[in-house]
Amino acid sequence: MRDAQKAGRGERVADWFDGRLGLHAFGKRYLRKVFPDHWSFLLGEICLYSFVVLVLTGVYLTLFFHPSMNEVTYHGSYVPLNGIRMSDAYASTLHLSFDVRGGLLIRQLHHWAALVFVAAMLAHMMRHFFTGSFRRPRELNWLFGWTLLFLGLFEGLLGYSLPDDLLSGTGLRFVDGALLSVPVVGTYLSMWLFGGEYPGHDIVSRFYALHVLLIPGVMAALVVVHLLLVVFHKHTQVAGPGRTERNVVGAPFMPVYLAKAGGFFFLVFGLLTVLAAVASVNPVWLYGPYRADQVSTGAQPDWYLGFAEGLVRVMPGWEVTVAGHTLVLGVLIPVVVFPLLLVLIGGYPFLEAWLTGDKREHHLLDRPRNRPGRTAIGAAWISLYLVLLAGGGNDIVATRLHLSINTVTWLVRVGVFVVPAVVAVATRRICLGLQLRDSELVAHGRETGVIRRLPHGEYVEVRRPLGQAELHTLTAHRRQRELAEREP
Repeated sequence: MRDAQKAGRGERVADWFDGRLGLHAFGKRYLRKVFPDHWSFLLGEICLYSFVVLVLTGVYLTLFFHPSMNEVTYHGSYVPLNGIRMSDAYASTLHLSFDVRGGLLIRQLHHWAALVFVAAMLAHMMRHFFTGSFRRPRELNWLFGWTLLFLGLFEGLLGYSLPDDLLSGTGLRFVDGALLSVPVVGTYLSMWLFGGEYPGHDIVSRFYALHVLLIPGVMAALVVVHLLLVVFHKHTQVAGPGRTERNVVGAPFMPVYLAKAGGFFFLVFGLLTVLAAVASVNPVWLYGPYRADQVSTGAQPDWYLGFAEGLVRVMPGWEVTVAGHTLVLGVLIPVVVFPLLLVLIGGYPFLEAWLTGDKREHHLLDRPRNRPGRTAIGAAWISLYLVLLAGGGNDIVATRLHLSINTVTWLVRVGVFVVPAVVAVATRRICLGLQLRDSELVAHGRETGVIRRLPHGEYVEVRRPLGQAELHTLTAHRRQRELAEREP
């Protein structure tokens, strides 16, 4: 009798909430929504879970960090810096690292989560790019994801600059130089950002407000909209038997997908914690406090901004004078090229739709080999990024390989133009070759290694016919015109 009464009370509470929030109708419609299953879909989940870890650890760090550039004298547990004048921001970072229980672990967990977050976003977008899931009706969701990546790059730069150590200060000097290279208004932009002559006294507090409040809030809103559009448009799926443009084959969100997602969240959280515990990242105590008259040897930004650094390092130091204004092309051109590359990525879905005239809705994913042009463009972009990343560390590469830094710089300059072109051509030919191989498998089956002698003495290999599932995967796409024309 008591159990029945308890159940009745629970039902009344549920009815009360349902009458005001409509939870039953919402859950009935969306909690049983089907999600397809493929390993590449985990990349998006890594993005989400890394973002959650960033928020959780960031809240903890804000309790101890002082976003102030006021000078103080350090007296703490790190003896080599005792008695050194430094900013309050740097002193609080040292205090957080050495005197707060678990502070260094949380700092490193926050930094590792940021590195993995941007890496997962880039890999996630490349997965969407190579499989063509950005096509109608998902162009807006591609733009939301692209905006998240764009904001993530600058959010990382802001967080990287907050400790006010010598390495982050060197990065800020790079930012100041980029602003000063802007014609006519560059000086005003620098004075506005830094609150006066570089480095000013306001930059840490300004970056802190952007880093912990404005940009995370915008990113959180974009994540919510991004996920809602995934649910609204239904999830894309890999082509296979029974899968069409009008259905989704997979497991329901509740309880199957939710259980998997929950377990994967703790797996990502655990691996990030292990990384934070065993792999040191950004040891600011080794760099010392920032001074405008010093530059850290071997200064490198985090990997996701390495290509921007590479653009500046390999660019010749050209200067021209126009109407009495000196244009520092060695910095101005990279400052223009960097956002241009990002804009091309964001606008690619619309560019491809315009070039191909494809206005249809797409819910099945492409195999990259079946779209050799797009795959070649993606591979070329990745190769360009890697070449510029090497250029961003040309001093490190020269030191490790015992080469002249001028040799490394010129190799990167040539590689910027040659490597993407070679990679694009090679990738396209590889894709066409793989398509021919698939055509052969469909026509003749797989090799078995079994040799049979025919009655007239000829030796032939026995081929095993493909199953219906394999045949569907290899043939469920529109064939490229070039490949079709080359076949007899």
